Amino acid sequence: MKLSLHQFTSAGAGYTKSLQGWAKAGITLVEPVSGLLDEFLKTGTLAEAKRVITDNGQTVVSAALGVTGLWEPNPKFNENLETFKRRCEQFKAIGAPVVYSPCVTAAKFTADDYARGIENIRKVADVAKQLDLKVGAEFVRNSTYLASLPTALRLHREAAHPNFGVIFDCYHFWAGPSRMEDMDDIRPGEILHAHLNDTPDMPRELLDLQSRVVPGEGVAPLDRIVRKLVDRGYKGPISVELFWPKYQQADPFVLAGEIKRKSEEIFQRAGV
Repeated sequence: MKLSLHQFTSAGAGYTKSLQGWAKAGITLVEPVSGLLDEFLKTGTLAEAKRVITDNGQTVVSAALGVTGLWEPNPKFNENLETFKRRCEQFKAIGAPVVYSPCVTAAKFTADDYARGIENIRKVADVAKQLDLKVGAEFVRNSTYLASLPTALRLHREAAHPNFGVIFDCYHFWAGPSRMEDMDDIRPGEILHAHLNDTPDMPRELLDLQSRVVPGEGVAPLDRIVRKLVDRGYKGPISVELFWPKYQQADPFVLAGEIKRKSEEIFQRAGV
């Protein structure tokens, strides 16, 4: 398994400095985010943004679009779809093969809403297909529509679109309603991309969307999880995505080195 870093992890350093710091620490696979790209584009171009990546010897493995409301039925879906298309064009220009959107809704839904969601998925995936991209839906632990791995796999199979897949985040998996045995149902090719985050040792009731720690510093059985991902056919990289200010404001070089060391220890224990 190959390590990648998600740009939220060093958000305080900005687009260019985060990538430069990571490169010095030996990070060659990266996952840019829309907010930092927007800041860069205030004074630079997409071609220049791509050159920052290539000059540092890095490769984009996925991109966080910053667009939500794509999977669940909602009145702003068409507006969100237009924003999604624009974001896809941007990230395609800097070399992303995969883009994704988390499902963070807190609205109330019925069983019938899942049939409507399949229609949304196919429309989103059609846009991605036009740009030769794949798009993933990330299940989010407290989402009222897409919170678990079983639901994500069900939607993937019912949509049956070649450009659509699942984003597997270790934090949302372990801290949410999913169970370890749910991973046994994963089929090869269903997981488009994965995120590696540890869960802090605190009551689950106190966890929120930002409650992640460096892999190896929490209580999640990450070695078991990544081993199972590989056993179920996942062959891609895995990105560390952190949110707490102590990480985002840290020196990107120092933080990346720590993450790399501890993540590789997990990979070694897992035999991946």
